[in-house]
Amino acid sequence: MTVSFSQLRMKEIVNVATGMKIGYADDIELDTDTAAIVSIIVCGRQRAFGLMGKDDDIVIKCSDIKLVGEDTILVDLDERAISTKEKSVTVENLLK
Repeated sequence: MTVSFSQLRMKEIVNVATGMKIGYADDIELDTDTAAIVSIIVCGRQRAFGLMGKDDDIVIKCSDIKLVGEDTILVDLDERAISTKEKSVTVENLLK
């Protein structure tokens, strides 16, 4: 199956190890020497409407991709490789 980048961006990425939805492909990393795709990048989610920054980007190597289907991309990632869990943020009261 041949897939264009615009079609790839519309496919949801799911981790088969945990069943967690990772997101959609936002970018790809390309090796210019071999013209091969090295990885798919899912941009980190914004926290507090972008005011508290965003989570780290998730880089999915091509070797981790198990299946590219009609609607989804199935990947096998280690739980530690995904940093989309919300991090606790402590905000101090500056008006003391």
